[in-house]
Amino acid sequence: MTEAAGVTYTKVDKSYFDKRGLRRYAGVWSLWALGVGAVISGHFSGWNLGLAQGWGSMLVATGIIAVMYLGLTYSLAEMSPALPHTGGAYSFARTAMGPWGGFLTGLSENVEYVLTPAVIVFFIGSYMGAIAGTPAELQPLWWVGFYVFFVGLNVIGVELSFRVGLVVTLLALGCLVTFWIFSIGHIDFNRWAMNVGPGGVELPEGGGPFLPNGWHGVLLCLPFAVWLFLAIEQLPLAAEESVDPKRDMPKGILAGIFTLIVSAFMILWLNPAVVGVGSFKLGTSGEPLLDGLRAIFGEERAWMVQVLALVAVLGLVASFHTIIFAKGRQIYSLSRAGYFPSGLSITHGTRKTPHVAMVSGSFVALAVMFALWFGLGAEGGGKVIGGVLLNMAVFGAMFSYFMQGLSFVLLRRNRPNIERPYRSPFGVIGATLTMIIAVVTLYIQVTGDPTYRQGVIFVAGWFVLCILYFLLVGRHKLILSPEEEFALDKSGSGH
Repeated sequence: MTEAAGVTYTKVDKSYFDKRGLRRYAGVWSLWALGVGAVISGHFSGWNLGLAQGWGSMLVATGIIAVMYLGLTYSLAEMSPALPHTGGAYSFARTAMGPWGGFLTGLSENVEYVLTPAVIVFFIGSYMGAIAGTPAELQPLWWVGFYVFFVGLNVIGVELSFRVGLVVTLLALGCLVTFWIFSIGHIDFNRWAMNVGPGGVELPEGGGPFLPNGWHGVLLCLPFAVWLFLAIEQLPLAAEESVDPKRDMPKGILAGIFTLIVSAFMILWLNPAVVGVGSFKLGTSGEPLLDGLRAIFGEERAWMVQVLALVAVLGLVASFHTIIFAKGRQIYSLSRAGYFPSGLSITHGTRKTPHVAMVSGSFVALAVMFALWFGLGAEGGGKVIGGVLLNMAVFGAMFSYFMQGLSFVLLRRNRPNIERPYRSPFGVIGATLTMIIAVVTLYIQVTGDPTYRQGVIFVAGWFVLCILYFLLVGRHKLILSPEEEFALDKSGSGH
């Protein structure tokens, strides 16, 4: 056993890592699909709630959040090939800030990746229940069914995971492109997109102000704009399953963010402008894309809307599938290094996938969902799942963005000799902007949404329990995983 920086490392033999092996498969397009697929559900629903503050407010907020994600993704494009480990954000923070920085960053990502699929599968259950005509009381069966099926796909093998991810991501993007094409001839921007006035009132004739509620309205839109990009940061978690992470990781990350930026501004421009829809209606809609399709095709072609509704579910499925992948790798990396119980990092004997981590994380998510559903009743549980859990996931994301931006700055300053196959053209300025916007967004959520404050309390309680575990147990059982060895290298190169 060895000690460093207030932690103790336990020596393990070769068999420890033999039981925790991964298989390399992913190329640029697989990585692109992993990043875009994780986010694409946010282009089908969620973002539109910001339209209650007016179209212009949502446009400006989306621009600000796009800057945050550009700063983040360019920073990741530099850090991920320089530190090509499955740990991702935990790995960057561990090297930059020591064990506690790595643990807290990993913990915040853990909250995001465990709870985000739970939120998504809740919406999948709502869509499927409406399409199949099943009663609301049976919605939990949809949750369990989708978890079993997609965790199973991820366990079978990394090759199948990436192939399925690529297919469903392309289908989801195809659904969005279809909407863009058909909507072009059915829009009246000034009448419908600009139909929100000061105080959020509807303007029947349109022609409303660009910022109905001023800059305060823009700030209130920031959390909703996040949903157009949330989870693109999971790509570095696939580093040890990438064929050539030093070459492919920057290409995959940057191709992913620019795809999402184009899609985000297209959906923001066209969806509210469709005749008969409008920003005011979409500001409270649970299915904005389908609202637009119904308005375009009308009752006489309702069958087409039904078909496209099934395709639209693929947007949710794409994110659900890819974030389950990320959740497994995130839990695996923290467990392999001893921050979480090491049994969680055992991989499948022949498939080489972190099945224990994926199954365990899914059980936790389902347990929380069932507790809320049956504890509060279908209606009350649904509101909490759609609100509190969603915002808890965003809290984890914003905290991790701040820590990743800080990690970039510290690595540039303190570890200049690390080999960097790619260097961010925005450098420290880009990372600093990411940190600032993340803090502002977090502040707006905490002060502007009482439901979110309740979620913060739950997350804080979970953080306290995990910190106590690490303080009393975990920090005395760390293991020299690739992330830890890299961080402890004193040569300055990190190798």
